[in-house]
Amino acid sequence: MAENNSCAFRTAIGGQALIEGILMRGVDRQAIVVRNPEGELVTKTEELHLIKEKHPWAGWPLVRGVVNFIDSMAKGMKALSYSATFLPEEEQEEPSKLDQWIEKKVGSEKAEKVIIGIAMVLGLALAVGLFIVLPTFLIGLIPGIRTGHDGLRTLLEGILKIAILLVYMYGVSQMKDIKRLFSYHGAEHKSIFCYEHRLPLTVENVRKQSRFHPRCGTSFILVVAIISIFVFILVNAFLHIDNVVLRMLLKLVLLPVVVAVTYELNRWLGRNDDKVFARVLSWPGKQLQHITTREPDDSMIEVAITALKLVIPDVEGADAI
Repeated sequence: MAENNSCAFRTAIGGQALIEGILMRGVDRQAIVVRNPEGELVTKTEELHLIKEKHPWAGWPLVRGVVNFIDSMAKGMKALSYSATFLPEEEQEEPSKLDQWIEKKVGSEKAEKVIIGIAMVLGLALAVGLFIVLPTFLIGLIPGIRTGHDGLRTLLEGILKIAILLVYMYGVSQMKDIKRLFSYHGAEHKSIFCYEHRLPLTVENVRKQSRFHPRCGTSFILVVAIISIFVFILVNAFLHIDNVVLRMLLKLVLLPVVVAVTYELNRWLGRNDDKVFARVLSWPGKQLQHITTREPDDSMIEVAITALKLVIPDVEGADAI
């Protein structure tokens, strides 16, 4: 189906696929909608208290990218954990010994925050290991690559990083449960497109929309990988770092910069996806969405519509990018 990019406006509302549900995040509130084993929709809505409300600097361009990335990750993992509680008892995992120990030490109320914090750290550690440490180490093993080949070495590290990302995403996408998660991801994108086209939010209207959205979170990850190549080529042109460990450390230091730049680029792409140049830049991310999104069924679309309606602002247009 051909994409219709002629939207009435571009919304700042974004979402995340959950286990049999969807998280939608608006400008002032977020909503979680999960379909329970009985087929009923369970909704949970809460106001958003943004960091920039107390600390205005957190809303500055470039700074806001890193702040919003961390905040979205934390809220997303909490929502994912919440959605997992609706799984049938036989499908729910027993709490690990570490989870039980944490709950015993800090109490049940604080345990969830601690466990989510640990999960975030472990997730970031895995990402750093796969996409920074491994490519840098492997390319460093190529004979003669360490001296006098700064640009080529960085390019090869970036290509390997992207290759690892694509293989990882494809491998994960073949898992049965992840296939359903990616279908909910598609429902999220379709419902937002329907809203941006100013069409009534019905299952029929949402079903017709594209599932490839320029502001997708998985697209963001791919663009981070691409932007990091250019940033590191630029920086290393002045520093000429050959040591593998120092290159890894430099990439870690530059990671917030890359995230910040990518966030601003993603916002710009979201506002200008009807322009040819923006569509060219967003093309790689949309191709990745062929892996990370799937066509949803009508029940998934219903979940997405319900979640989206709960976060549409009372004042029309208040959510425009």
